[in-house]
Amino acid sequence: MILASSEPFIIALFKYPFLVNALIAGVIMGFITPLIGSFVVIRRLSFIADTLSHFSLTGLSIGLFLINIMGFTFISDPLYLSIIFGVIGGLLIEVLRGYYQNYKEISMPIVMSLGTALSALFISLSGGFNTSIYNYLFGSILTVGGDYLYIIGATAVIVIALLAIFYKELVILSFDETYARLLGIKIGRFQLVSTVILALVVSLSIATVGVLLVSSLMIIPVAAAMKIGKSFKNTVGIAIMFSETSIIGGLWLSYELDVASGATIVLINIFILLLVGILKSIFGSKRLKKKQMEILEK
Repeated sequence: MILASSEPFIIALFKYPFLVNALIAGVIMGFITPLIGSFVVIRRLSFIADTLSHFSLTGLSIGLFLINIMGFTFISDPLYLSIIFGVIGGLLIEVLRGYYQNYKEISMPIVMSLGTALSALFISLSGGFNTSIYNYLFGSILTVGGDYLYIIGATAVIVIALLAIFYKELVILSFDETYARLLGIKIGRFQLVSTVILALVVSLSIATVGVLLVSSLMIIPVAAAMKIGKSFKNTVGIAIMFSETSIIGGLWLSYELDVASGATIVLINIFILLLVGILKSIFGSKRLKKKQMEILEK
């Protein structure tokens, strides 16, 4: 929740450093989440974002337990444990995918169930739901600090560098795993690395929109872009544009209306998806009628 203010959002950016941090964090996450999400959607693994976010919640709940109940002061922010558990969750998924060769998709419900059960256990041991848990569930981008910006900045650089270096291999693997194997691409290694990167991005996204809304930041802009994109690269570019629009627009609206920023960002994403669908339907229908008229005239 943003504190109500009579000052315009642009003016407030120059006055309140936390708004600047939120905007920078949002812009970075708005770029890399649909970038990764495009490959996730093509591989039909959209559910994996929810799985990893729920397993990341295990790290958050354990962190809060260690801080609030055990009194461990060396853990400054449970978000760091969230990142660690997000990676662990990604590795567990890969292990189970290898174990259930013919039923790889069941690895995600198993990991998600484990993460949810552990989260519920440690939340109850920590005294139940409180403001901290609420912020992690629905996002609290306004609380991000300088350390978080460094982490997501470094992650963004690594993600972009890896995608630039292995773009061709990742695209082939995403569209046709069998063809990738015939070309000699080491599928197992690429899947492991991509899952770990995905886990990092999902864990970091928790601070932006929260555990329950992470997949929306990663999947919905891609879903909207797929309706109008003419190629994979074009779709990725449009998805990033939609994502950045929702981030900046969500921060602005949440400031002006004094409502939760994470929920506002997601609702703008949904609005863009609906708008694209409506416009696509209208213009698609007009184009079809035009072609029919041209055929009749001939």
